[in-house]
Amino acid sequence: MQIDLSGRTALVTGSTQGIGHAIATGLARAGAHVVVNGRGEERVADAVRTVSADSGSDNVIGAVGDLATERGTAAVLEAVPTVDILVNNLGIFGSAPPLEIDDAEWRRYFEVNVLSAVRLIRAYLPGMKERGWGRVLNLASDSAVVIPAEMIHYGMTKTSLLAVSRGFAKDAAGTGVTVNSVIAGPTHTGGVEGFVRELVGDELPWDEAQHEFMVKYRPQSLLQRLIEPEEIANLVVYLASPHASATTGGAVRVDGGYVDSILP
Repeated sequence: MQIDLSGRTALVTGSTQGIGHAIATGLARAGAHVVVNGRGEERVADAVRTVSADSGSDNVIGAVGDLATERGTAAVLEAVPTVDILVNNLGIFGSAPPLEIDDAEWRRYFEVNVLSAVRLIRAYLPGMKERGWGRVLNLASDSAVVIPAEMIHYGMTKTSLLAVSRGFAKDAAGTGVTVNSVIAGPTHTGGVEGFVRELVGDELPWDEAQHEFMVKYRPQSLLQRLIEPEEIANLVVYLASPHASATTGGAVRVDGGYVDSILP
């Protein structure tokens, strides 16, 4: 399957590292004009260089702005007034005893993980509808469906993104614009290797160590290894393409079979 996104502009939020960086690289490799986003100028500039190098594209730029704030969002919208593909990847996560999560922390998670996406959809979706083509993709998580007791506030935000995606898909009905969420499973991102080593030790080679980690600590996974960011990016690039024109309002899983359900 040949995916050609030439002539399309894609904004990937929170794309200076991890899954977002892999998505930006995949979209650039498919020919899209890609906008990398982050909060710091230096990190964004570094990410633009690496995405360009890894994708072989010179059509990559940066947009600096903290999308958890109205001011940061305004800065990004000024720099990038129009997009064809919006990937809301920005998100924070962390564990906390459920009864110790205070109001401020609940609000912070909602602002960063949910409202940042809503603001951008609200800004970019009308233009997509007018032009008769567009893609909105919201990065959710297995935690949206399998709520972790130690990360209730995080799980809540990812469940919210499923609702946001379904609702805005209805708003875009019949316009040529699709809106979907992507349910990502346990992923091999920065810091995860150290976490795995803390639990299973340093003796085993990495492939064996992550397998043991998944079997012991994430037994729901049918993949029995961590997902690579590029594997999530592959699905996002497909959903951003014309080939996925009949997929909208969905919660599409790339979770390694982690969620024990036929449907989300």
